[in-house]
Amino acid sequence: MGTPHNSANKGDIAKIVLMPGDPLRAKFVAETYLENPVEFNHVRGMLGYTGTYKGHRVSVMGSGMGMPSIGIYSYELFNFYDVDAIIRIGSTGSMVPEVKIYDLVLAKFAYSSSSYGKTQNGDPSDVKYPSEELNEHILEAAKKLGYDVVYAPINSSDVFYGDDPTEKEKAAEYGCVCAEMESFALFHNAKHLGKKAACLLTVSDSMVTHEATTPEERQLSFTKMMEIALETALNY
Repeated sequence: MGTPHNSANKGDIAKIVLMPGDPLRAKFVAETYLENPVEFNHVRGMLGYTGTYKGHRVSVMGSGMGMPSIGIYSYELFNFYDVDAIIRIGSTGSMVPEVKIYDLVLAKFAYSSSSYGKTQNGDPSDVKYPSEELNEHILEAAKKLGYDVVYAPINSSDVFYGDDPTEKEKAAEYGCVCAEMESFALFHNAKHLGKKAACLLTVSDSMVTHEATTPEERQLSFTKMMEIALETALNY
C-alpha cells in the first residue's frame, strides 16, 4: 500500500536510494545505469525506479526542490518503505572561488537557519551531520573511479532568491563552500529515524564568477556523481 505521495508497495524499493532533486535526473540514472528498471512511482510527477546495478538492487527517486519536499519523500522512504540509506545526488552553487563549475562536493555537514528540525521534532540545531560510514564509502568509491571530491561543509537554505546577506555570512563562518536547499532536512530525518544519509553534489553555478550550466546539462551531464553513488550503493 502506498502513501499520499508514493504509489509504491512495500518491497518495491531497494534498501538504498539515490535521490536527485530533479525527477528527470532520476529517470536518466535509471535508464542509463540500471538493468531492468521498473517505475514504482509517478505521483505528482516524482518519478521513482528500482533496478539492478552490477547485480545489486538499487532505487533512484526524485526529491523535488527544498526541504519540505525532500523532507516528505525521505521520511516516507525511511519510515514506510524500510529504506536504510539515501544518497542525495544534487546540484549546488559554489560560494568560494576555489570550488568551480562541475567540481564534486561531498557534504561534511550541512549548516542552515531553517526551522525544519525544530518544527519536525523540536531539534533546534543549526548543523546536521551525514552518516560517517556512508561518507567513507563515497570517498572510497570516488578514489576507485579516479574522481576528485571536495569534502567540506555546505549551506542548506530555505530560500533560492535571498536578499538578506545574513545566511551567507553565517555559512561562511561555518566554512561552507557551496549552497543547496535539501540536505539539512535529509540529514535530520535520517538521524531522527536511525537511518543513513549523505549528500554528493555537482557544482552547477558559481556565486563568485557567475558561471552557470544549462538545465539540460544539470539533468544529463552530472554523471561522475551518479557513478560514485552507484558504486557506493554496492555496499548496502
